Amino acid sequence: MTRPSDGWKHPSAPTGPSRTAVPLVHRLTTSSAFHDLFREGMALVEEAAAYLDGPGREESRLLAKAPRLAYATESMRLTTRLMQVASWLLLQRAVNEGELTESQARSERHRVKLSRQEVACPADIFAELPASLRTLSHRSLRLQERILHLDQSLVYARAPEAFRDASAVAAQVERLKAAFSA
Repeated sequence: MTRPSDGWKHPSAPTGPSRTAVPLVHRLTTSSAFHDLFREGMALVEEAAAYLDGPGREESRLLAKAPRLAYATESMRLTTRLMQVASWLLLQRAVNEGELTESQARSERHRVKLSRQEVACPADIFAELPASLRTLSHRSLRLQERILHLDQSLVYARAPEAFRDASAVAAQVERLKAAFSA
């Protein structure tokens, strides 16, 4: 008896070019996992705002000059990062709840500038910042990375042929580089 792991295929299983992957990312964005991500993101926005407007102000006043400048920079980057995340989450929720169509969301998407960020200051200066700011910064970076991954998955699911063409071009460029470097 053969098993699927032995290369066995069900006789009615599609083969050849008619096989297409079903993008499950659309289900993910309407699932309870997305709702949890939405709540987590908005809670982090509120937590960061409360910290920066309250205890963070006091903690920043106690810092030396270089860490105080790093605090100002990191708090601005944290705020910007979280506003980008919140905008993306709100836009996606509007689509999920039928307030916007997919095409309306795509046209509004240019206003949401998601971009990868890192901690801006050197590690030794970052270590001198208050623990609360460091924790908020790290949490926001992890959340941002998850949202960037989800966003890229959505973009790919909407137009996989664009990525296929791009990778074909990249493959040709690599072949040319290899040919001329030999």
